[in-house]
Order: sequence, then structure tokens, then C-alpha cells
Amino acid sequence: MPELDVVGVGLNATDTLLLLPRFPEYGGKVRFEEEILSPGGQVASAMVACARLGLRAKYIGVVGDDERGRVQMESLRGTGIDIEDVQVRAGCANQSAYILIDRTTGERTVLWRRPDELALAPEEIAPEQIVGARLLHIDGHDTPAVARAAEIARGASIPVTVDVDTIYAGFEQVLPNVDYLLASAEFPGRWTGEADPFQAIERLQNEYGMRCAGMTLGAYGALARVEGRFFYSPGYVVECVDTTGAGDVFHGAFCYAVIKRFGIEEALDFSNAMAALNCTALGARGGIRTADDARALMGRAERRSHSDFTR
Repeated sequence: MPELDVVGVGLNATDTLLLLPRFPEYGGKVRFEEEILSPGGQVASAMVACARLGLRAKYIGVVGDDERGRVQMESLRGTGIDIEDVQVRAGCANQSAYILIDRTTGERTVLWRRPDELALAPEEIAPEQIVGARLLHIDGHDTPAVARAAEIARGASIPVTVDVDTIYAGFEQVLPNVDYLLASAEFPGRWTGEADPFQAIERLQNEYGMRCAGMTLGAYGALARVEGRFFYSPGYVVECVDTTGAGDVFHGAFCYAVIKRFGIEEALDFSNAMAALNCTALGARGGIRTADDARALMGRAERRSHSDFTR
């Protein structure tokens, strides 16, 4: 039996949430209501979601040794994630983000900074860190390092999921070793040059031979192509407090679904439900719930579909 269910290689961040009564006009001014320090980051938050769903999860990344780094490490320790291979860089600030949250809608705008000293190098990824898992989850940052991790996983017949939101130099070295791509809504079109999202997804899948290729659509759910068929899962309607981290939790839930061998329709619905629940609380990890909570939402909630994806 594998030692771990899932290993994540990629970003962490510590966020400052600024709660606003409304977004100001361009060039305007508004008094913020509250300031909250909160841990986040794409892969780190996905691994927290996995751990809270009961998976044995490990996070590999780099953390600064400042107060924000300590907040991040305390959060990871508190969820029982294996952090043996997290590096704490001396004299370096952790990745930070200032997240402006409009309390009228729960939508957020993110301002972020990551010091170059936090970069993870490919030679810092060792096979023994990866091969004891059933699944590898990565993002697009530190592309040579995540390419190395994906290559190791492919060589050990470990499936790879990826969360990618923009174009990264050298990412063509990663994609051949990806099994499940659920990118941002913008990525497939930007990568392929195809304006039509269905054509962009199909082209990505055909070129790289992925089991599943698709995109997340925010409040409108997710679209994916598996075995030559498209599957659209509308989003769940909830009372939205903060959309921060919804995509990260979606990917953590999708990792869980892959490990538990859900069919693609159930996997997308479950991941959408977990993402929606996270939006009902403040912070990237504030609303991560249980599988039972997700299934309860799936059974009762309204859904928000988009006509462009219901063909």
C-alpha cells in the first residue's frame, strides 16, 4: 500500500484579506472594514482540502522564515499534512497577497508578490519524495521543478493532476506527463490559439494524450473532456462570502475524486460543491468542508449554468 495518497508540489502564500463594503471607483477611495491574515496558495490549499477529506497528503514547497511563513507552517501542521520536505528559506519573506474582498458579492481582487529566493529548483525534487504516493498534484510555478516531479510520477505510473492559470515558459515540458488538466477558463485558448473553448480543450487533449482536459468556470462550474465526450457540471448556488481559494479547493476535491475513482460527472459535481462551500466563509481555506457536507449541498442546492457550455 502506498505511504501517501497525494503529494502536492507548488505554491503556498499568506494572504492579507481586506474586507471592503464595496469596490471603489477607479482612482477612488474606500474605508476597509477588516484586515485578516490568512494562509493560502494554490497547491498548499489543495493539499489542506485533501487532508480534511481524509487523505494522507504531503506538501512540497518553499516557505519564507518571516511571520507570514510561520503562519503558513502552523496551518499546514494543524491539518496533519506531511511537511518533511518543505524548505524554510532563511532571510526570505514568504509569498504574500493582498486580497480585496467586495462584501456585496464576495468577489475578490488579488495583488501578490513572490520573492525570487523562494524558487524551487528541479534538483531539489527527489524520486523518493514522489514515488510513495498514489497521485501527484502540481501547479505551473517553478516550471522546471514541477516538470521534474511530473516526469518522476509518470515513470512510476502515478497519475498527475495540474492547476494552471496562465502561460509559463517551458510548460510544454510539463504537459506530456499530465493525466488530468483542469485549467483556468483562459488557459486552453491562450495555449492553443483556439477561441472556441471546446476546440481548445480537444486540441490540448489530443496533442498531449491526457485522460481528462478541461477548465474551471468560477460560479458557472467546470467543463471537461474524457474519452471523446464533453461533460459540463454547473456550479452550485450558495451565499457567497469570499471566492478566495475556491479553485484551489476544487482541485483538492478533484484529487480526492480521482483517488476514490469517481466517474467524471460525479468528480466535477463533487469538486464544484466543495469549491462552493469554501466560498461561504472568509479565506482561502475558511470553508473547506467534509465529503458529507459536499454531498448534502449536491442534493439540495440550485445550480448556475452557462448557456455557452450546455451544448
